Amino acid sequence: MFVWGTNISVQDVNAAILRFLKNFREQPTEPDSIEEGKYMKELDRVLEMVREWIDVDAMDIFSYDPDLYNKMVRYPLEVLAIFEIVLMDIASSRDPYFEKHIQARVFNLKTSTSMRNLNPSDIEKMVSLKGMIIRCSPIIPEIREAVFRCLVCGFYSDPVRVERGKILEPTRCLKDECAAKNSMSLVHNRCSFADKQIVRLQETPDEIPEGGTPHTVSLLMHDKLVDAGKPGDRVEVTGIYRAMSVRVSPIHRTVKSLFKTYIDCLHIKKTNNSRMLANSIEEDAPFDEHMVEQLKKLSEQPDIYDRLTRSMAPNIWELEDVKKGLLCQLFGGNALTLPSGASFRGDINILLVGDPGTSKSQLLQYIHKLSPRGIYTSGKGSSAVGLTAYVSKDPETGETVLESGALVLSDKGICCIDEFDKMSDSARSMLHEVMEQQTVSIAKAGIIATLNARTSVLACANPSGSRYNPRLSVIDNIHLPPTLLSRFDLIYLILDKPNEQTDRRLAKHIVALHFENPESAQQDVLDLHTLTSYVSYARKNIHPKISDEAAEELTRGYVEMRRRGNFPGSSKKVITATPRQIESVIRLSEALARIRFSEWVEKHDVMEAFRLLEVAMQQSATDHSTGTIDMDLITTGVSASERMRRDMIASATRAIIMEKMQLGGPSMRLMELLDELKKQSPVGEVHLTDLRNAVATLATEGFVSVHGDSIKRT
Repeated sequence: MFVWGTNISVQDVNAAILRFLKNFREQPTEPDSIEEGKYMKELDRVLEMVREWIDVDAMDIFSYDPDLYNKMVRYPLEVLAIFEIVLMDIASSRDPYFEKHIQARVFNLKTSTSMRNLNPSDIEKMVSLKGMIIRCSPIIPEIREAVFRCLVCGFYSDPVRVERGKILEPTRCLKDECAAKNSMSLVHNRCSFADKQIVRLQETPDEIPEGGTPHTVSLLMHDKLVDAGKPGDRVEVTGIYRAMSVRVSPIHRTVKSLFKTYIDCLHIKKTNNSRMLANSIEEDAPFDEHMVEQLKKLSEQPDIYDRLTRSMAPNIWELEDVKKGLLCQLFGGNALTLPSGASFRGDINILLVGDPGTSKSQLLQYIHKLSPRGIYTSGKGSSAVGLTAYVSKDPETGETVLESGALVLSDKGICCIDEFDKMSDSARSMLHEVMEQQTVSIAKAGIIATLNARTSVLACANPSGSRYNPRLSVIDNIHLPPTLLSRFDLIYLILDKPNEQTDRRLAKHIVALHFENPESAQQDVLDLHTLTSYVSYARKNIHPKISDEAAEELTRGYVEMRRRGNFPGSSKKVITATPRQIESVIRLSEALARIRFSEWVEKHDVMEAFRLLEVAMQQSATDHSTGTIDMDLITTGVSASERMRRDMIASATRAIIMEKMQLGGPSMRLMELLDELKKQSPVGEVHLTDLRNAVATLATEGFVSVHGDSIKRT
């Protein structure tokens, strides 16, 4: 008996599959050994857990019987149907009461095709693809069996099965006594339905040829595969490439000459080992004991913190403190939700600002490689909707659907944004909510939704004049809104200062990278796989709590930071820390405890967290006129000393106007006023812009009116 149109003999294939299932073993065993094969043990496990599928490794079939493998890849529909019959026969012989239908899910084909190489010769064959999921449709109930009821006599028909995608409704009642015409209606709760989902898969960047744009393909998921992958996951999919005809319109039977292709999914596996384990193995797969033991041994080394720091981007020279901050961001703190419903984020946000050529983007790319679910975007090319979510029309159903943007796709990961200073204001304003509340709220085209965006933001920016000007404050250099800056836990300035010794060492380091001198290669650095396993194990299993000592140290450190704002012998107070800083320190110290695989945050973690914060603040929040740390600079954009100077100039200007000008009298020119002010100025040098600001303040109070360059007292 042959399958029509092929050279497949059903009996031969049946016998080959039976032999494979019964005899295949991973290690060659003694001929007289009674140990069962790999798939017979697997089948016992299926019967035990009453599961509906069995995973079959295609490489096992290839190594056992290449002929069977070739038939399966060329005629998957026929061979898989036989495979399932054989499985059911074995299952019923082992357990007569087992009634479920067992499905064979094949994976790990010998060759994997790229999406753009799929062509008509692949139709109805088994293919394997790698890609990234960009959209999942909601679950669609697909009818399998329908039951009809007569509206006249109430007779229920037998279940009617789907044939070729259609169900034929009986035209008359099947009960002979009634035989009423067109009286049958569908009874929903007696029909049987199956889950179905349509998923869009997009090519991974490494498969796109030079100058190409990514291709996408639709996948059809059924039953247990529904929701196996979320948007943003990188997956390897095995399935059957199918084509179906498309009608010109739903009411005409005419079909288009082009077919619509899709992949009927058999197996989906999360891939990509360079990323963290959230993507590399299926998420519920536990770490094996040997690996855990190695990681724990590693975590007990006294210098593990420094070793991990050295392993982070080892090709980038020095920048120790910046790397330590980024390491803390990778490990992350604990997200906390109180019984009252208030929540505190556990993700650490970092901003790197610096001169061109200080390897900011290199660091960004490295973190992007390591992060569990990371998306890398550049500021100029990102719009507000591209970062958050946008509304588009679904080509299949024609309804408006919500598409996730970069921040939503990197939920529980790190979103890397390069060229942060070149983003449009509308795109930047979307980040306010993401960085503190960790959600994205949207109200567009009748869709009102709040999406999760529990992501850490790592941003890079160049100073506004492309090179950092040390004579100006940070705010004048960066030109970012203060409300956004205050949401970053750490702001690092990476400056390029000429210095002969350091320049020589840096040049030697870069040259050594190019000719790879084996002696100068850095020793004692963890490889990428160990590093990713270490980070993902810590993120998944370690949830440190704050010890009593650490809590006291936190309080003491915060009070100490606030105290620095009191100048001796002066009534003015400068804000040197805000509650956001203490939250940052808590997150950093939890990350530092995670690095050691410790369940408790200890005193030295808190001290190191304060040190990291100090290093970052010393650079970014120092008021250059007084040399002290002033958080007002970051939270409001104006330092306290600058604000006092403005007040003094305004009061001096008011005194001069009251002395020199009459109410309703003649007007006075600004330049004359400036000369007077310079003679009497209590605050040193005064510029015309300072005077204009002071006059504008007085004008808002209604004290003077301004007409061009002359002012009048009112």
